[in-house]
Amino acid sequence: MNIEAMHSRLADIEKTYNEISEQLMSEEVLANPREVTKISREQARLTALVEARHQLQELDSRIEQAHDLEKDDDPDMRDMAAEELKECEPQRQELLEKIQHMLIPQDPDDDHNVIMEIRGGAGGDEGNIFAGDLYRMYVRYAEGNGWKVDVLEASESEAGGFSQIIFEVKGHDVYKALKYESGAHRVQRVPKTESQGRIQTSTATVLCQPEAEDADIEIDPKDLTIETHRASGAGGQHINKTDSAVRIVHIPTGITVNCQEGRSQIENRETALRLIKSRVYEEYKRQKEEAEGKIRREKIGTGDRAEKIRTYNYPQNRVTDHRIGFTITQLDRVMEGKLQDVIAALQADDEKKKLEAAE
Repeated sequence: MNIEAMHSRLADIEKTYNEISEQLMSEEVLANPREVTKISREQARLTALVEARHQLQELDSRIEQAHDLEKDDDPDMRDMAAEELKECEPQRQELLEKIQHMLIPQDPDDDHNVIMEIRGGAGGDEGNIFAGDLYRMYVRYAEGNGWKVDVLEASESEAGGFSQIIFEVKGHDVYKALKYESGAHRVQRVPKTESQGRIQTSTATVLCQPEAEDADIEIDPKDLTIETHRASGAGGQHINKTDSAVRIVHIPTGITVNCQEGRSQIENRETALRLIKSRVYEEYKRQKEEAEGKIRREKIGTGDRAEKIRTYNYPQNRVTDHRIGFTITQLDRVMEGKLQDVIAALQADDEKKKLEAAE
């Protein structure tokens, strides 16, 4: 991005920032807590750019004055100008690079908590066992970042692992790190049940969605049908004795959520409402992006369960992310939750594409 275009963008951003600040003082907005939260978040996002613009303006002014001093007849004044330029010009270049990165379009959901769902895929029991391995990997990664993990719904597999597990990860910038995880994860290893020592390929699918907040979406209760029914399958003593399971359908989108693992109907209802809210929010966001002609995830991935995104090869201790051609021979560390290098590579590729698009 050239300097002139950057200055123009920054001027527009400060104008928007000032308009938002005025809105936050209006009685109409102050009377609506949801609107206050939404506008405050946008103001906070723009604050750093406005401050950077002021820093750039100050440096430009100092550099301009120094260039004027270079023409002075007094050698001391010219020396002073040279010192000033020596100090200001590197600062300005560093600030310009920082601003360029700050101007990359940010995902407004980056600071959200996430709801993740992992399902065993191809490979039968081994797919379910691998789903359990992925769950433990994400839990350890979350613990390393100081995040909290809460299981919302889980169906354990008799052979180990899970046929399905849904859990929430809470913390700072959780979605920013985990949003690239949606898709099919493939494992190549010798299953515990394999007596011949043959390598088998199995899969598990991951879905990662930002948890919708009150400021993000408001669902009309009239758009929901809520039913209770008796839970089925393995579970607590209430299974098949009471109508504790809850099924919710969002009529406009057809999205359905069924929860039965909670200890009570109330608990299952609360979980189902949180899940339906996040899934409807994600669906509306997808529709909006498609209408605007945007490619989701900046071409790194669509979040489609069918999209093979990563292979975990145990014999070679190798992890490969197929979307960006990234390979690391530290599978043992990755499965212990050391996902930093993989996620950093995905974020760097995403940022690179966004910079290219901006230019």
